[in-house]
Amino acid sequence: MTIARIEDAISAIARGEMVVVVDDQDRENEGDIVVAAQAVTPETIAFMMTHARGLVCIAMEGERLDALDIPLMVPNNTESHKTAFTVSVDYLKGTTTGISAADRAATVRALVDDRTKPSDFARPGHIFPLRANPRGVLGRPGHTEAAVDLARLAGKTPAGVICEVANDDGTMSRLPDLILFAKRHNLLLVTIEDLVAYLERQAAKDVREVA
Repeated sequence: MTIARIEDAISAIARGEMVVVVDDQDRENEGDIVVAAQAVTPETIAFMMTHARGLVCIAMEGERLDALDIPLMVPNNTESHKTAFTVSVDYLKGTTTGISAADRAATVRALVDDRTKPSDFARPGHIFPLRANPRGVLGRPGHTEAAVDLARLAGKTPAGVICEVANDDGTMSRLPDLILFAKRHNLLLVTIEDLVAYLERQAAKDVREVA
């Protein structure tokens, strides 16, 4: 298992599969499982809870969060990487406490369903929406933006569920651990650095075609 091509990760996301996305060693130096929000099932959430062990979040565009009246968690973000957490939510219809894999999957699906309204969600809840930078990884090279960009490039609703990968002892998985994790679970592994380069190439190509 080596680092995969971004094109292959996009195809995997389009098929509804999970991928592992790694950021820079000088940043968080962590890996997240990423999957298109549209493709999430209770089994997806259960896998994240059991094997990744991090916080299950959904990365979304600001316009959608505004439409659902889901504000940022705090007005002044002092977190070191400026991860834009919003108020957490639970979908109210057909769920119980909101914490089960099935309830969390239902909340994710509702967040990307155009038919849902702000009143369909309880606040706070057990799913944590994250507000992506409007320029994606070109504006902020984080897992939040990578999830949105990958979903968009795959032709899905621009939203992705992410969960950090931790080791058995509770420490955070670094690249050697993440390569083994991806191999063990037959997942592709890509880097945000490569995604940035891919999008920069696409942007340059678009400029040449316009010219």
